[in-house]
Amino acid sequence: MTLYSAAVTLILVMDPLGNVPVFLAVLSRYSPLRQAQIIVRETFFALLVLMLFLFFGQYIMHGLNLTDSALSIAGGVVLFLIAIRMIFPGPKLENEDKDEEEPFLVPLAIPLTAGPSALAMVLLFVAKQPELIWTWALAVLISAAVFLVVVLSSNYLMRFLGKRGLIAIERLMGMILTTVAVQMFLSGISNYMSLSTMPM
Repeated sequence: MTLYSAAVTLILVMDPLGNVPVFLAVLSRYSPLRQAQIIVRETFFALLVLMLFLFFGQYIMHGLNLTDSALSIAGGVVLFLIAIRMIFPGPKLENEDKDEEEPFLVPLAIPLTAGPSALAMVLLFVAKQPELIWTWALAVLISAAVFLVVVLSSNYLMRFLGKRGLIAIERLMGMILTTVAVQMFLSGISNYMSLSTMPM
């Protein structure tokens, strides 16, 4: 695998275009400037996590006895809880927007940006060709930069969407995210069951 193919693969796995509506829904109550700051910060966190898994992922997972299946199942549970809140936000208190903490690391950086698939992919790169680890590091950097540019452009969409439009997008993305979460969870279960039934 080359630098180009690795970068393209990571970009497709991270799915920046598919994440734009989700970022809009999660950050809808913030100003465009604050949204941009949060997006840059969370993308940077995601980049750090991807680099951490690239260089130390095998040691971390072996040391903690973690598997890709566990990573996928945990990501599916977190995304499902987020999706349910997007579909059924519930009544808001008068000062809820002021008191509620902004998203930090979870869910934008993990698992929406550096999700189980992206983490598994960087582990796969370095496992197959460890001598090209700096090439894979550059691929991760390129994919994170592309992700950041695409998601930052979502701020301009805010100018063309009213409050009702944002609510509609939030509900729709909640439904889609629910499906994605369930699929991620089922994939983790399926992978775990496949490994469990393999002959020793």
